[in-house]
Amino acid sequence: MAAEAAVAPTEEAPAAPAAAPEPAKKAAKGKADKKDSKAEKGDKKDKKSKKGDDDAELSDAGPSIAAHPRAVRGVARAKSWGALVGFVLGGYLSLPTNTVAAAGLRALIAGVVCWVVAWAGAVFVWRRLVMLELKGREQQLAAATQAARARRELPAGRPERASARAS
Repeated sequence: MAAEAAVAPTEEAPAAPAAAPEPAKKAAKGKADKKDSKAEKGDKKDKKSKKGDDDAELSDAGPSIAAHPRAVRGVARAKSWGALVGFVLGGYLSLPTNTVAAAGLRALIAGVVCWVVAWAGAVFVWRRLVMLELKGREQQLAAATQAARARRELPAGRPERASARAS
């Protein structure tokens, strides 16, 4: 019992003084929370920068269709036309069914299926087009570097004409 009595006053003693400076603790706590939230924001920024680094590593691995402006527009255009044609064709072919609701549902399903098929086909085609474009640019760069080397190897003056005049 003596141990309980000794423990009980020590528990009550800190509680009484803590009640008085509680607003100061809240203010300090608020500042600490702000610092913690800033640290968390910094961590989020670090995560974003790390994510950006991962994207850079992925882009170094090979060309991306999503990064090619003409490919993005071409794929989007193919998807929209595919969905529209699929919807109209599916709706037209399912009109002889029992109800308009069934025809509408079939048209929507046909539109979604054609949208996916058009997307896959467009990505397939644009992958090849981007690769061909890159190969063409590599060949142009190689030709330009060869021409620059050839220009550096040629002497500035033309010695053949100078020797012809001397003779």
